[in-house]
Amino acid sequence: MKQLWLTAKLDIVESLRARWFQIYTLVFGGIVALLFLFGLTESRVLGFIGLSRLLVTYIQLTMAILPIFVLITTVRSVAGDREAGVFEYLLSLPVGLGAWFWGKIVGRYIVVFAPVFLAMVGAVGWATIQGIEVPWDMFSYYTALLAVMALCFLGIGMLISAIARTTDMAQGAAFLVWLTFLLFLDLILLGVMIQGKVAPEFAVTLALANPLQVFRTAALALFDPQLIVLGPSAYVILDLFGTAGYKIFALAYPATLGLLSATVGYVLFRRGDLP
Repeated sequence: MKQLWLTAKLDIVESLRARWFQIYTLVFGGIVALLFLFGLTESRVLGFIGLSRLLVTYIQLTMAILPIFVLITTVRSVAGDREAGVFEYLLSLPVGLGAWFWGKIVGRYIVVFAPVFLAMVGAVGWATIQGIEVPWDMFSYYTALLAVMALCFLGIGMLISAIARTTDMAQGAAFLVWLTFLLFLDLILLGVMIQGKVAPEFAVTLALANPLQVFRTAALALFDPQLIVLGPSAYVILDLFGTAGYKIFALAYPATLGLLSATVGYVLFRRGDLP
């Protein structure tokens, strides 16, 4: 455990010095600042006003930005160290492969989740100062949703990084994975399935295998429990899970997918030719 935390600390220190982290922090902090600047807390949409409206918009923007940031920066982790010849020195140090690999994951998770969470905390703090009511239930669930989103794509990124032999290949694969998830959201995927006369239950199940779709639907379910905006597919989702069940699924499935991907990446990492 000591080796794991030392590796995590080293990764955190390196990330804090990196320019990508500064841009990453500026993006999420800037989003909240701009939402307040444009008076979004004073608008009303579907009965949501104040900080609720800001959080709804923030989670939608985060779903588009967070995955690609996490994937692109994470895939450079193992692949970049392989190209730099770090493994040759690693094998001569009293640091186990497991401690190094999982330490990198822990450190990178703290780095990618902290700015997103602190931006939300800053929004809550400013709302409290301004006397705006804080929807704690929404804040708690959105925080959990962002936490599992970061874990999910971090695990996928580590898997890609363990497989790819070069940084260029890793970044290309990460972008392709993100683009695939983005393209096969419910509208495109379900449209293709309906044209092929596939059973609605199968089409919706396949759509929910996409973690981006799970996050998007869970965010919608918080202020639209009946998922009216999804049309007929909402009946299939609600029949399968129910509103409360789907909220639990939206947290459990991405977290499991991320941990499973990271575990597979670790197994391939141990079996691979490290140098």
